[in-house]
Amino acid sequence: MKKILFVGAEVMPFAATGGLGDVMGSLPAAIKAKEKNNVDVRVVMPLYSAIKDEWRAQMKDEAVFYVPLAWRSLYCGVKSLVKDGVTYYFIDNEYYFKRSGMLYGYYDDGERYAYFCKAVMEMLVHLKFYPDVIQANDWQAAMAVVYLNTKYRYIEGLANTKTVYTIHNIEYQGKYDFKILGDVFDMGPEYYSLMRYDDCINLMKAAIECADMVSTVSERYAEEIKTYEYSHGLSHILYRNAHKLTGILNGIDYNYYNPAKDNVLVKNYDRRGVIKGKAENKMALQREYGLPERADVPMLAIISRLATHKGLDLVRDIADNVVRNNDVQFVILGKGEPQYESFFYELECRYPDKVKALLTYDRDLSKKIYAACDIFVMPSKSEPCGLSQMIASRYGAVPVVRETGGLADSIKGYWVDNGEIKGNGFTFANYSSWELEDRINAALALYADKAQNKKFISKIMGTDFSWSVSAGKYMEMFDSL
Repeated sequence: MKKILFVGAEVMPFAATGGLGDVMGSLPAAIKAKEKNNVDVRVVMPLYSAIKDEWRAQMKDEAVFYVPLAWRSLYCGVKSLVKDGVTYYFIDNEYYFKRSGMLYGYYDDGERYAYFCKAVMEMLVHLKFYPDVIQANDWQAAMAVVYLNTKYRYIEGLANTKTVYTIHNIEYQGKYDFKILGDVFDMGPEYYSLMRYDDCINLMKAAIECADMVSTVSERYAEEIKTYEYSHGLSHILYRNAHKLTGILNGIDYNYYNPAKDNVLVKNYDRRGVIKGKAENKMALQREYGLPERADVPMLAIISRLATHKGLDLVRDIADNVVRNNDVQFVILGKGEPQYESFFYELECRYPDKVKALLTYDRDLSKKIYAACDIFVMPSKSEPCGLSQMIASRYGAVPVVRETGGLADSIKGYWVDNGEIKGNGFTFANYSSWELEDRINAALALYADKAQNKKFISKIMGTDFSWSVSAGKYMEMFDSL
């Protein structure tokens, strides 16, 4: 039986802030479901204070020990629970993880996740669980790969363990001043060259160098991050390690994102009842947020962190034209940069019967919007994979996306060949507000053709974005090691 350990900073449904949590919460379970008794899948994450009591009540104590980290000797408790055939471990240290509010973004994150990664290695020894493959995710888990290669290979059970380091977003690399290399990361001067990049500690770079395989979350993104434009400075390292770099497109949890059973919707629906179902959910959203109740008006939506790299500067350029010149409603959900929060708030003030800016983060509300909207706008400057376009498709909203990263891999442009509809959205190539507006207008024109639009929505909802295919590709990668 193959033994696989996933290491990450967040896991749905326990504690998550974004796409990484979604992936960590669904990929291990998908692999277990696909491989059944041929694989032992386990996941480890910190025991944050944000984890609810309902989950804590199901946990059992596995071990208590102390973690050596430079001059420190730090308490560690390990708890576990089993869900969907997967064993989840939780690293307990109240000093590092019992904090109210955000999961990370603290001044001592480097120390917190150095401890977490070292604790994972110690946990394996104390539990005598020696995985065939450790898959570490993003910068917070990077040191798990580094510590295995530099400090734990002497342990017989870990001598042949292989590692996969997965990059979910290359922008966040774990950069720190070299003054803390020893004190915080427990790495001596002999590892200076491994940890160094651009005159600072770079945890992602070190993990890339140490890992047996480097993966990322779409095939297109795997190619993009080898270029200067997309790599945030790591193109040289990734080009040098291109022989072990691969891209596997993420999927979404079809049980969690299911309009036929989603209990936050006022009306459940499937492909056959999508038009009526979306109309009822649209009117419910209009009623709740003070927009005119009209089932026939096309509703555009953005659900996103409000940041420039999400393409919101393009949206700002054309939003007034789109809203003023068309009979539409436009709903925005998200928080982020003040310039965009202010812009969408002002847009709502100018068009109170057409625009609603919901400047918050709310997972249940996001699903209500996916179910209500007809056109989903996602014009990212860069997008490693993107899950929103997949969720929108699952709920029968037509995606309008820019051809980058996982957006290009998952959404293909609409066209008709001898009466047969091709593609599953509207796409544009250049980072251009004119092209974005043109594709939105094309989606609106299709919306006006009720019969053709119904066929297209049904085709979009039939696109398979589940984890079944991707889980198989992950297992192929693990087997190749």
